[in-house]
Amino acid sequence: MNKKVVTMGEIMLRLSTPGYKRFVQSESFDVTYGGGEANVAVSLANYGLDPYFVSKLPNNPIGQSAVNHLRRFGVNTDYISRGGDRVGIYYLEAGASMRPSKVVYDRANSAIAEATIEDFDFDEIFKDAEWFHFSGITPALSKESAKLTEAALKAAKKHNVTVSVDLNYRKKLWTEEEAKETMTKLMEYVDVCIGNEEDAEKTLGFKPGETDVTKGELELEGYKSIFKQMKEKFGFKYVVSTLRESYSASDNGWSALIYDGEEFYRSRKYDVRIVDRVGGGDSFAGGLIYSLITGKEFKDALEFAVAASSMKHTISGDFNLVTVDEVETLVGGDASGRVQR
Repeated sequence: MNKKVVTMGEIMLRLSTPGYKRFVQSESFDVTYGGGEANVAVSLANYGLDPYFVSKLPNNPIGQSAVNHLRRFGVNTDYISRGGDRVGIYYLEAGASMRPSKVVYDRANSAIAEATIEDFDFDEIFKDAEWFHFSGITPALSKESAKLTEAALKAAKKHNVTVSVDLNYRKKLWTEEEAKETMTKLMEYVDVCIGNEEDAEKTLGFKPGETDVTKGELELEGYKSIFKQMKEKFGFKYVVSTLRESYSASDNGWSALIYDGEEFYRSRKYDVRIVDRVGGGDSFAGGLIYSLITGKEFKDALEFAVAASSMKHTISGDFNLVTVDEVETLVGGDASGRVQR
């Protein structure tokens, strides 16, 4: 399926404690790679699209390992610039029951955070592309990254490319004030806006009523109110939010809501037993992009995205390694988990 999709961001070295060990218990780490937009690209490759990941990585064996990891899953790496001193790292301690997962970042001065517009030929990158996806993490990396993101968005629009964003607020990367100032400017280029209740508040200033995910409760009227406000202010084609009901670190309710300017639609809800929730939002974005770019009606697109991301919660690592057939089987109602022979 020759549909070119571009994603841009940071891929990091992920060091995870084995099993459910705490950092202070661990004498070794499990090694893999991941990062928001890279995770989306892998999902799209699994679904048969032609994803290109744009980033900058050091020209050393660790940078090459990250490139090779993407290639292993079918992501095109032609637009990855080489240079800089380091690959960003994040450490993950998986939570269980009432103990939450913990993430520690070591990503300051990574190659992509120091990248400039001169590292990329955006006219070439967006030639024949149909879709561009980025997240709020990328402009948060540095002031140069914010400029780089804006330049990419301008080039995408010059080439009539559909743009999606996952707002993805990260308080360890920037303040609410910095996020609002930067992200509000970038929204003029966005067609499809994805974000949960915290993202909408912290990056764009919209507060969704009395929702408290820590109590496993959702107040959908609050979402409807901010969706309308967001569409009126920014002119998005679709406003989308994942809906996570956090019963514990091990068990979540997972669904989503979409608004097209006329109708609000909530997906089916899945009660998920979590193996690894990192990358859950990215797998949702990947499922939504695949569905919309291949012509699914927006309600069907939402159902596919929710089912895909529900399956991601059962897979170790950042990447969602599922096929279209597997997701459509779940959408069709088969959640039995029976052995397939």
